[in-house]
Amino acid sequence: QVQLVESGGGLVQAGGSLRLSCVASGRTFSTYGMGWFRLPPGKEREFVTGITWSGVVTYYADSVKGRFTISRDNAKNTVYLQMNSLKPEDTAVYFCAAARGRTTVVPRSRQQYDYWGQGTQVTVSS
Repeated sequence: QVQLVESGGGLVQAGGSLRLSCVASGRTFSTYGMGWFRLPPGKEREFVTGITWSGVVTYYADSVKGRFTISRDNAKNTVYLQMNSLKPEDTAVYFCAAARGRTTVVPRSRQQYDYWGQGTQVTVSS
């Protein structure tokens, strides 16, 4: 069992930056692919970005490409989401998720993830 706890959300003006963190419990963090999803108000949960267990491969949704960066520190059981040039449409609850398996491809669908955090609110004002 893996427990995930996100932090770092908040209120920021358009054009600003935030860094989200997700800390995982357990000693098997390095074997999980990790992803960030978000739930915008009135919409469905959507994939934002993901990173393989090795940290070598990443994938970004087109809407955040060039603005967001995912990284992981396996020694700290933590995955990060650096968000720059934030836009009002980035407003959402952001969730981190863990997918079992040492795959070389980033999982992109919700069904591929086995564990989820509780989420952290990000609000971008115009």
